[in-house]
Amino acid sequence: MSGLEESLYALNWNNNISVAIITLISYEYMLQLEKEITFVWERQWSAMTYLYLVVRYFGILVAMTCACWGGLFYIPETPYVRILIASPDLLLTSCLVVMVCFLLMQWGFSVYFCLAEVILIWRLYALYNQSKRILYILLGLFLPIVALYIAVDTFLWSRPSAVSMQEIIITPNIKYCTAAFHVGPMPAIYASIPIICYDLFLVVLAITVLGKHLKERKEVKIRPSAYVVTIVRYHVIYFVLNLATQIFMAILWANLPTVVMYLVQLFNGTALFIIVPRLIISIWDTHANENCVHVSTTFEDCVCWTLPPLEQYEMD
Repeated sequence: MSGLEESLYALNWNNNISVAIITLISYEYMLQLEKEITFVWERQWSAMTYLYLVVRYFGILVAMTCACWGGLFYIPETPYVRILIASPDLLLTSCLVVMVCFLLMQWGFSVYFCLAEVILIWRLYALYNQSKRILYILLGLFLPIVALYIAVDTFLWSRPSAVSMQEIIITPNIKYCTAAFHVGPMPAIYASIPIICYDLFLVVLAITVLGKHLKERKEVKIRPSAYVVTIVRYHVIYFVLNLATQIFMAILWANLPTVVMYLVQLFNGTALFIIVPRLIISIWDTHANENCVHVSTTFEDCVCWTLPPLEQYEMD
């Protein structure tokens, strides 16, 4: 396959994946819009409401940036002015704009991951009866993770010696910019290990409290709380998706085939932006369909703590 054919092949995949990301994110937004109106816009706002709005709409912004990027970014016909700030090959009116979009996308991923971790910490804090000890441990371990994200984005994604923009000329009037990776996948793999270990720790805590909850409910012949089961289920789902995302973000530094690279971008640009808002709104939806005697005032949008009448949930 000639260089021109390879560029056209990549351009075709670029356009298809961009359309797929926009379609999936838009479809998910429409699916959840009715619940969002019910549980957000028609109710008094809490701290979790603000957190939901941030992950919802900031996630859409990052996903759409990823869709518009797609690996190739169209350069409109404008005079090119070469600059020597970051790279001799960087173009002021074209690839510089592309580099800004690329950095917005990568830093946006990191911010979104941190917001998702905050939600998981919040839920675990509720599951453990608002234990200050658990909260301090989780936050103490989380701060190095935030520092790690900042370090990776600064020294790996933001340095021209690691990532730069490369101009692709299909015809004299059709030009694109794309990212060129100059560092292998190993630094990204090493950086992802602490993040994966932290997520694994959160999953273990969630499964532990679920096991204790199931044992206690079985002894008194009560059905398990839908809230606890839902929260733990989403912890596990998030761990699996974030594990896959960290792996895919790392292998982007390798020389991947065109098809594999764009499928990875499709996954990274959609999966977490769909599951994280659902993690919040599913709790509200569960609460709306359950009969509760008392709801925690601190976590009114999270868990119903007091057991309903025994005869209502008697096990068969």
